[in-house]
Amino acid sequence: MCTTTKTVLATTISFLLASAPAVAGNVTTDGADIKIKTKGGFSVKTTDGDFAFQLGGRIMWDYNNAQLDGVTDEDTLSIRRARIYAKGNIGDDWSYKAQFNIGNGNGGTPEDLYISYGGWGKAAKLTVGKQKVAFGLEEMTSSKDITALERSGITEQYAVGRQNAVKLNGAVGNAFYSVSVFEDSSADNDDFGFGARVGYLPIKNDDMLVHVGAGYVQRGGDRQAMGLELAANVGSFHIQSEYFDEEQDVTDRDGYYIQAGYILTGETRPYKGGKFGRVKPSNSTGAWEVFARIEEGDGNHSDIELGRVDASAYSVGVNWYVANNVKLGMNYSDGESNEAGSDEQGKEFRVRLQLTY
Repeated sequence: MCTTTKTVLATTISFLLASAPAVAGNVTTDGADIKIKTKGGFSVKTTDGDFAFQLGGRIMWDYNNAQLDGVTDEDTLSIRRARIYAKGNIGDDWSYKAQFNIGNGNGGTPEDLYISYGGWGKAAKLTVGKQKVAFGLEEMTSSKDITALERSGITEQYAVGRQNAVKLNGAVGNAFYSVSVFEDSSADNDDFGFGARVGYLPIKNDDMLVHVGAGYVQRGGDRQAMGLELAANVGSFHIQSEYFDEEQDVTDRDGYYIQAGYILTGETRPYKGGKFGRVKPSNSTGAWEVFARIEEGDGNHSDIELGRVDASAYSVGVNWYVANNVKLGMNYSDGESNEAGSDEQGKEFRVRLQLTY
């Protein structure tokens, strides 16, 4: 049996165990009493809170049809993401997370693999290991929580992603910060880089939330970038925009996107810790959301088959949040290259069934 098959089998067994109904039996422990929960995953913790352990993950099945200049390049039904994680805490101060990618033949590639110390309270938390370098609002919002099925080509170009890093982050009132030193895997000689992100909520009440933020990153190969963030919730309406500018040697790139959405069933998009969460339906029929996004500038526009070019693009879509853990989405994207002498046009139609547990 191949490694990938074994990993998928183990994941399936874990999921079935987490989803199984309660049966008669005894649970014993050699320490404090324990509490088991199966809502939204499988978790075990001691009643005194000193120790906790949780299993979870996500599965995303996509149908994707992409065309370049009217010629179909992709027409597939495939796993977009399949991840499993274990996380928990040891005492009040120490926590950990280990998340692995088990989809598309990865065979259990580690994505998040870190240890955190939180003994200083909310104002400061130290994390060591493989993790996301905080840079950009859309990048820091989980793939299971973003509004569009795929992040913008602008974000894909400038995001640092997961790196081996040491990070210090925290929050004071309505302000938050994150500072990272990381090993830049994109550089030829694995140079070290530096990243920082700050944000603030100038307005936060029951009717409105406004987020402003900024980031800076210095990477290997004399590559540096800055980013600006602006987002707001006004009841069921939400909007966000980011602008990035990057310099590398004599090359200067920049780009922006603007995205707006409306939740037809009246829910509000959750926000916590400098990033947005997934819409949670308020009734048994689920929540419905529509959105539109435009993007302009240098980006990684590979989803619409244009590649890393200066381009103009737009996306529209609808999401049905069937339940807290199930989402069905449909997106259409279209764009064209702005490169001199190029008239390439690309587009994509994508449908996703997403399950988180």
